[in-house]
Amino acid sequence: MSLRDAAVRVGGRTLWSDVRLDVGAGEFVAVLGPNGVGKSTLIKVLLGVLPAAAGEVRVLGAAPGRAGDRVGYLPQRRSFDASLRMRGLDVVRLGWDGDRWGVPLPWSSGRRAAAQRIADVVELVGASGYAHRPIGMLSGGEQQRLLIAQALVRRPRLLLLDEPLDSLDLPNQAAVAALIGRICREEGVTVMMVAHDVNPILSRLDRVVYLAEGGAVSGTPAEVITSETLTRLYRTPVEVLRTSDGRLVVVGQPEAPAHHTDRHTPPVPLVVEGEAESAGIPRGASGGERA
Repeated sequence: MSLRDAAVRVGGRTLWSDVRLDVGAGEFVAVLGPNGVGKSTLIKVLLGVLPAAAGEVRVLGAAPGRAGDRVGYLPQRRSFDASLRMRGLDVVRLGWDGDRWGVPLPWSSGRRAAAQRIADVVELVGASGYAHRPIGMLSGGEQQRLLIAQALVRRPRLLLLDEPLDSLDLPNQAAVAALIGRICREEGVTVMMVAHDVNPILSRLDRVVYLAEGGAVSGTPAEVITSETLTRLYRTPVEVLRTSDGRLVVVGQPEAPAHHTDRHTPPVPLVVEGEAESAGIPRGASGGERA
């Protein structure tokens, strides 16, 4: 993927502009930043769902939306009703032929190939033990593994994941993050992942894209997630700290009280612990309040 001076506008508002980015084959990239800055919108631009307002965007050597099934996509987490009886295996199969009309013919030679590929990808994500159970009866982590399998079933070269760790508990976050990193490394799939908390995937990342205040910076985690870089991006003093267990914590000045009148205004991070939401690293407080 490559972006050259790209910009996007939604509802007459420019979310970000002058974004420059190059992502090579097989790289694992995280998109970070506060709520409302356009992280998911970047994924939509790469999918061709939303046009760029300026600049040039290329995906797998073509304009966005032209790469077809060479791009796999997992949207923000969907919840399945507990009463849904569709098997996990059937959910994965929707990634194979869910966009086609009709029912496959029972004697079709493609059925055997489809069944084998679905079985292979279910095994790849470690879901063979429960893929035949109703999807509504599975845990959040189990459902997420099957949805990742659905996105992988057509052997994409690029995988776009929108907050795949959201709403998962810490053990499942670590397990799914490890799975995505292994897929990227062993399958040679380029992964771009929108994340609120960089810590579960930090050791696996090749590159970070950090969006804030209408701009963006990109580079290795060591280049981007620094006090100097985030201070320049937020245009206010920000300090990045590392805890004894290696987790990153962001410290910043509180917002002016007036900023709380607009819930879409990206908050500046304060001293926080745990998962990141407001700054893309730890989930926590803004303006002196605990989240």
